Amino acid sequence: MNQTIQPHSSGWVTFTYASFAASAFLVALGVFFLPIDLWMKGYLTMGIVMLIQTCVTLTKTIRDNHESGKLVNRIEDAKAERLLMEVSKAG
Repeated sequence: MNQTIQPHSSGWVTFTYASFAASAFLVALGVFFLPIDLWMKGYLTMGIVMLIQTCVTLTKTIRDNHESGKLVNRIEDAKAERLLMEVSKAG
């Protein structure tokens, strides 16, 4: 039951960073050229930054919960296997 975790390829990692940078740049450019007051641009920028921050936080929380669930499952599997080995030795 030994599962190896394959890391993402460098091409995929580069693509994700480039996609994030391009989308952030284009949104910033769009907000900059909106025909609205400066305080409204600031409000939109603040909202966008907070949205990005909460997306990162949510993604990390979901991943952490998933990883901890895998660890708990491995511990439970090890306990069950040890118990089965003890039962088989006793019988």
